[in-house]
Amino acid sequence: MKMWKRAAFAALAMAAGFAQAQGAWPTKTVKVIVGFPPGGSTDQVARVLAGQLQTQLGQQFIVENKPGASASIGAGAVASAAPDGYTIGVVFDTHGVNPSLIPNLPFDTLKDLNTVMLVGTSPMAIVTKADQPWKDFKEVLASAKSKPGSVAIGSIGSGSLGHLAVAQIGNLLNVELTHVPYKGGGPLMIDAVGGQVPFAIGSVFVVNPHVKGGKLKALAVTSAKPSPTMPGVGTVADQGVPGFSALAWWGVIAPAKMPPAITKKLVEELQKALKVPAIAEKLQAQGMEILGSGPDEANKFVKGEIDRWAKVVKDNRIKAGD
Repeated sequence: MKMWKRAAFAALAMAAGFAQAQGAWPTKTVKVIVGFPPGGSTDQVARVLAGQLQTQLGQQFIVENKPGASASIGAGAVASAAPDGYTIGVVFDTHGVNPSLIPNLPFDTLKDLNTVMLVGTSPMAIVTKADQPWKDFKEVLASAKSKPGSVAIGSIGSGSLGHLAVAQIGNLLNVELTHVPYKGGGPLMIDAVGGQVPFAIGSVFVVNPHVKGGKLKALAVTSAKPSPTMPGVGTVADQGVPGFSALAWWGVIAPAKMPPAITKKLVEELQKALKVPAIAEKLQAQGMEILGSGPDEANKFVKGEIDRWAKVVKDNRIKAGD
């Protein structure tokens, strides 16, 4: 057989094999990367989805935590992975902040990654230890006004949506709210429950178990309307910051060049997983409004978040590591 014929035959064989692999996906373990430590909301969402996908598809979906740099390390690992469907990621709202927070990101959030699904959104809640005397967030703001520097609020990390929300509230009201960054929701909740940080802001998803358990007390939620999962808790907007709203969100990402056939299969399986009553209940019980939006809507949403929060980062001069 002539050399050119051999080369053509080999190329056709490789193409056929790749097409077959796409159609059969997954045929081996899928890695699900999370940019936060175990225990936080993103890790919990990833593990809930990974477990259900494993049940549906008969292959292992293993969560791998790669925390650091406002979760950009985890997202970077997905961006640089082979686009074969065997490395995906679960991201949090920091994903839409990092392009403005970290100017020298080693990847382009919109060009190197595909947000294959917007899983859902949730209000954040401002909480304090249950035995503290505060009745609501209005009292906290009054204290911050009368005693500048007296109010410290922890978040899941520098540049997180919680951090930006705290900065924006302080800016709008011209009050000093000291930000205390943590490395994820798990460590933040440990110190909030222990009283090492007087106030904390985190998604309802991550704080609600501790509120329901009687260890923390919710003072406000960041949604435009009260959250049904936190009855009786007023909004930040109704407690002295008119019009204020900020929602946490979770998404599933993949390398941008992942084949459309695999993307389609992954989206279909994720949407199927979200319709399983036990899975939906686990997510909704923690305050998430399940959306299950596909790539077109999800990528449009992420671009909107990047544009929106870039202004807040600039106006408040927030930098990575603050």
